[in-house]
Amino acid sequence: MALQRIVLSDFVIVQRLELDLHAGFTVLTGETGAGKSILIDALQLVLGARADSAVVREGAARCEVSAEFDLTPPVATWLADNGFDAEDSLLLRRTVDTQGRSKAWINGGAATAGQLKALADGLVDIHGQHAWQSLTRPDAVRQLLDAYAGIATHALPGLWADWRGALKALDTARTQQATRQQESERLSWQIGEVAKLAPGADEWDELNTQHGRLAHAQDLISAAQGALAALDNDDTSALSLLARATALLESQVGIEPRFTEVLKALEDAQAQLQDSVHTLQHYGRDTELDPAALQALDERLTNWMSLARRYRCTPEELPQRLADWRTQLAEIDRASDLDGLQKEATAREAAFMKEAKRLSKLRQQGAARLSEGITLAMQGLGMQGGRFEVRLAPLDEPQAHGLEQVEFLVAGHAGSTPRPVGKVASGGELSRIALAISVTTSQLGEAPTLIFDEVDSGVGGAVAQTVGQLMQRLGRDRQVLAVTHLPQVAACADQHLRVAKHSGALGALSQVQALDAAERVQELARMLGGSATSGASLAHAREMLEAAAGV
Repeated sequence: MALQRIVLSDFVIVQRLELDLHAGFTVLTGETGAGKSILIDALQLVLGARADSAVVREGAARCEVSAEFDLTPPVATWLADNGFDAEDSLLLRRTVDTQGRSKAWINGGAATAGQLKALADGLVDIHGQHAWQSLTRPDAVRQLLDAYAGIATHALPGLWADWRGALKALDTARTQQATRQQESERLSWQIGEVAKLAPGADEWDELNTQHGRLAHAQDLISAAQGALAALDNDDTSALSLLARATALLESQVGIEPRFTEVLKALEDAQAQLQDSVHTLQHYGRDTELDPAALQALDERLTNWMSLARRYRCTPEELPQRLADWRTQLAEIDRASDLDGLQKEATAREAAFMKEAKRLSKLRQQGAARLSEGITLAMQGLGMQGGRFEVRLAPLDEPQAHGLEQVEFLVAGHAGSTPRPVGKVASGGELSRIALAISVTTSQLGEAPTLIFDEVDSGVGGAVAQTVGQLMQRLGRDRQVLAVTHLPQVAACADQHLRVAKHSGALGALSQVQALDAAERVQELARMLGGSATSGASLAHAREMLEAAAGV
């Protein structure tokens, strides 16, 4: 059991509907135009389909759809990974207003349409009535084969992109070789010129500091000597006067205790002045005039500023400009390495071809199984002796999806040669082939609920009975819902829902009713084309139900 309950409010022509669904095979029937596909449309909406204001019932402000599913282990894991509560079941809810604005919830937590879609594949597998239209599209048939065979193809496009990117880089290097050579020569010359200066990253500020010191060396020495004389030279120097003041206060501190704090301050000042005298004495001994060093600094600063002007940057930016040129030159050297680029392209091609050949082998195996399964299904769908073939046609050039094109071929009867589906099959045959594919591929899917939306269009008689039996057998392992107009299919169902449209004060409204045994007989009699109250039609309906129950 998968889909437990679906609730609709103001959806299209449904005012209010609450429907509990059972395990097994369930059919929806009703007159043409009654809205048999409304439940399917509502389910697609709550599973992330594009929202449209047209789904809001006329006169209502918004519509609401909710669906409750059994909670499977994969879904529980997804909920936990995405921050949603993993309760006993999965409840999806979505609203759409008359402006087309949509809101969604997963187990009560706000969600996006994308998150609903992420859950959809693990919940429901829908086969539409126009499934045959994809049988002639190469990408669609390839994806169907890959899904049937369980082939993971996600790595191949990336390997293809890597290969094509390597080829493009090689081609670009070849066509731009002359331009790159000129650029390489220009950068090499600039690097060589600036590298002679070898500007350090933080050197400019230090050079200016040194230059200022040397350029004003005489003034600095004179200032230091003058300060030293003022601090410690004769009886009138700062240290001498400070010593005299300290001696005077010390002689009276026994009488006036408040002099103690002043003496402490004077002693600290005396210590600091002595440190300053020591520093100035060393400065006077160590500092000397150096015209040669000053000239060297002048020349370096001049060269530095000249290069900065030439290459249109500030002096501080020159070291970084040199580093950038070296990086660019290295990139050009790599891009100009045709041998290396060729080896890279060859390696990328080998990686792609290895994966592509692996997928080709898996596709060959899957094609054989799919051909056999669909051929077998065709025998019971009015195409006895017919044969279905999945052919892998080699491509002239590899593509992102692999080395081959997948084609569906069919032979409608024994002895005929299989030809492309779109060229040899009639509309009715296409519907039956699509149904055979749907039944064959759905048996290997993981979604616990299968929905067939009028895929039995164009068949009838014994073939229709076979279709019903196929769906009945599918319903033994998974939940199957089918919208049908065939009584033979409806007779095989475990649950029968009738859709009817009525006119009232609110306009045309659609309702869905679960039928009991007697009501099923009447509905089948109607579907048989006779009167729902005639004895013959009712008897035929009962026979069909009894026959289906005995399968």
